[in-house]
Amino acid sequence: MKFSILFPHLRPWVLGLAHVWPATVIKPNFAVWEVFHILSLVMLGGAAILIGLRLAGAGLKDEPASVVYRGLAPLLLTGVVGVVLTGLLIGMANAERLYDSAAFVAKMLALAAGLILTFGALRPAALADGRVDRGPAAALAAGGAVWLLAVWVFLTGGLITPGLFHVLTAAALMLFAVSRGRGRWIFAAGVGVILLAMYLATHVWIAAGDLEHADPANVALAWAMAAWIFAAGAAEGLSRRGEGRASPRLSALIGCVTVLVWVTAAAAGRWIAFA
Repeated sequence: MKFSILFPHLRPWVLGLAHVWPATVIKPNFAVWEVFHILSLVMLGGAAILIGLRLAGAGLKDEPASVVYRGLAPLLLTGVVGVVLTGLLIGMANAERLYDSAAFVAKMLALAAGLILTFGALRPAALADGRVDRGPAAALAAGGAVWLLAVWVFLTGGLITPGLFHVLTAAALMLFAVSRGRGRWIFAAGVGVILLAMYLATHVWIAAGDLEHADPANVALAWAMAAWIFAAGAAEGLSRRGEGRASPRLSALIGCVTVLVWVTAAAAGRWIAFA
């Protein structure tokens, strides 16, 4: 899926973007603006991770979720504004390449999902200290649906390895952080087995450079990792039924999904460099 396929009639307009202000100013200093874009994403991602972990019952547990959010809100908002503003500017200067990039579609979908989840679900859930009413629940459903569409672009775009593995790694780390007891170490052991199988498949059993066989092996093991993470997450959720935790399971899901959405946006940005 590419914007050049979805909107082919826009090509003349897209080609002209690089030759108008402010693209003419941005393009000679493209690397500098890219650094600002990455720094904004770091601020946004760091704040979202800390708030998301707190909603999931991990991280800064000594403070209520509302206090954590209020303390990080300026950093979060600055990161969002910075990502959107610098993204628009460097996008204008690189419009033709992005127009023909499936990775850019994935990034835009993840950005939309991230904004919906961050301000429609994460913010109200955090300010209510984990209580989730219909508004945040609806935002979770809408943002989650858009995020799944971005993941679908990853799955069908031809460069799954540099994209979804980042998201799977983040999901595994999040689950490890919020899990507890014996379940945490069983989960970690399963992840270790899958990673070992991945290494053996792509570095021992399959010859180096044999992408015809290495790519299907990577994809199969990525599905195995996703299934293991989902099963372990479901088991962890079921083990906490009826505990009356301060951070209910729905708010924990909001926190985790919001983090994964912003990781997806970052992974899509990296994917653009590979496409």
